[in-house]
Amino acid sequence: MLKRVNTTIACLTLCLFSHGPDARAQDPATKHLTARGFDSGFGLSNGTFNGMLAASDGKIYYVLCAENIDTGAQMYSYDPATDKIAHLGDLTEASGEKGLKSIPQGKSHVNFVESDGKLYFATHVDWYSVQSNLELMAPPPSGYKPYPGGHFLAYDMASGKFENLAKAPPGQGIIAMNMDTKRGRLYGLLWPSGYFLRYDLKSGDLRTISPPSRDGENDHSPRVLCRALVIDPADGSVYFTNADGDILRYRYDRDAIEIVQGDNVRKDYFGTWNPLDGPSMGYGWRQAVWYAPENAIYAIHGRSGYLYRFDPRAEHVDVLRRIASEPSMRSGMQDDFHFGYLSFTLGPDDHTLYYLTEGRIVENGKPVVLYERPPGAPPGAKGEPIEDLHLITYDIRAAKYTDHGAVFFSDGGRPGLVNSIAVGKDGSVYCITNIPGYGRQHIDLVRIRPVQ
Repeated sequence: MLKRVNTTIACLTLCLFSHGPDARAQDPATKHLTARGFDSGFGLSNGTFNGMLAASDGKIYYVLCAENIDTGAQMYSYDPATDKIAHLGDLTEASGEKGLKSIPQGKSHVNFVESDGKLYFATHVDWYSVQSNLELMAPPPSGYKPYPGGHFLAYDMASGKFENLAKAPPGQGIIAMNMDTKRGRLYGLLWPSGYFLRYDLKSGDLRTISPPSRDGENDHSPRVLCRALVIDPADGSVYFTNADGDILRYRYDRDAIEIVQGDNVRKDYFGTWNPLDGPSMGYGWRQAVWYAPENAIYAIHGRSGYLYRFDPRAEHVDVLRRIASEPSMRSGMQDDFHFGYLSFTLGPDDHTLYYLTEGRIVENGKPVVLYERPPGAPPGAKGEPIEDLHLITYDIRAAKYTDHGAVFFSDGGRPGLVNSIAVGKDGSVYCITNIPGYGRQHIDLVRIRPVQ
């Protein structure tokens, strides 16, 4: 728990993010977790959203994105048994586009899905221009071709080989993906159009379907697309939401999309949202998982941090409780990041939810945004924004919420820009985050000690 700090914002910035631990880290009444940062050797790494998996072989697979016209996203694995990182490949090359001189496959915005020794995932674009707080596809520089479209890929964990399965339409990245391992189907949402994509592994049939989610993310309709597709293994249905708060269902038996009529996620507890008013997930879920014992979906509303349960058969939503950090709940405010956090997953025991989210810092009744001061910079200089990152768990069986405390590196620095998570077999929590102390933005793999 964080005690109230009554210094000025400038002093907060100076004291908290120098190389030594801050006053709160030295308070014995404050809970803290220790993180270890890694260096995968990729100096162009950019913010990673999802892009991780703790696989059955014990390794942590992850992607480091690259907002660079000549470099694609890079895939790695970390083996906790040997403490070694291996570079597995470039996603532009894996997509068969090496030397094409087009906008590259700069990102994987989706988590891996493991099936029969392979990891299935998808690629996305990381070449943007920002207009009116909206990320739009940037035009290619002179001499470069437009973005060819995202790919469905597979990676064989035994052979180390990639397989290029299918490609989205030109100019469309794959921003969300999941796999029905029982039926051999890959599903995705296309950005910026918002179209639904499905690919059948056996037949090779690829189809795009227009969902009732308005016009996608573009300059005239900034409704943010869902980042999490959830599959009901019993009937093959795929569930997702839109910013207006509708729950959408792809029907495997009909090969069509419908709006669930029994309930929606336009809940007063989540706040009041205008999906056209700036970039946010609106009422839609930020992240969601399938919970097999109840045949239900557990989802998080990003900004408010409310956990809820959706029963697909009853078509009913139950809002359970807020699982934001203790500092955020004490402040009474929503989290600062306008989308909310994707770092929400089901742990290896299959009944504990793990959530990495911020702790809202409030001074004199007002929210404070803190920054990492670059090494050697003069007092008051601002660098990258830093989050008071907290690890939350929620035991579904016991309905038990725990804030395990703020996350610090051993030198007192803090992780920032976290929107990914994977939980190892020993309970270690992994994410991709900004690691301070490099004199530049260094985004890489981080391990947080096992929860006790």
